Amino acid sequence: MKLNDLRPDEGSKKKRKRVGRGTGSGHGKTAGRGTKGQGARSGGGKGPYFEGGQLPLARRLPYKRGFTNINKIIYQPVNVGDLAGFEDGTEVTPVVLTFVGLLKKPDVPVVILGDGDLAVALDVKAHRFSKNAQEKIEKAGGKIEVLPV
Repeated sequence: MKLNDLRPDEGSKKKRKRVGRGTGSGHGKTAGRGTKGQGARSGGGKGPYFEGGQLPLARRLPYKRGFTNINKIIYQPVNVGDLAGFEDGTEVTPVVLTFVGLLKKPDVPVVILGDGDLAVALDVKAHRFSKNAQEKIEKAGGKIEVLPV
């Protein structure tokens, strides 16, 4: 086989239809556009939104309600009961929680929630605390520190 033997597969290449090139071509005179009317004009035809005067699909669907708050902060939750496994006097930060496996990402804000019981005194640092969680940590002899978001 040589380079001059290479050919594209049969049917993979199709010649361009040359319209408006004389009556002998079969696509002369009106060039396949029919006679007169909007579709025959240059730039003619309706846009994709137009449905023949019927109310377009985009307007028939129910409207989207409300809005999305772009400033919303999504916190990763950790319960007080999950902190019970730490030793007494441990400093618990988002990085430590990620290392232990309680969080997936250390850079996403953390909220400590009050589900469960805590018997060890911990120094907990998080971006937010629920009132219940704060009470339980302080009752166990620990301290809390609110990190900036």
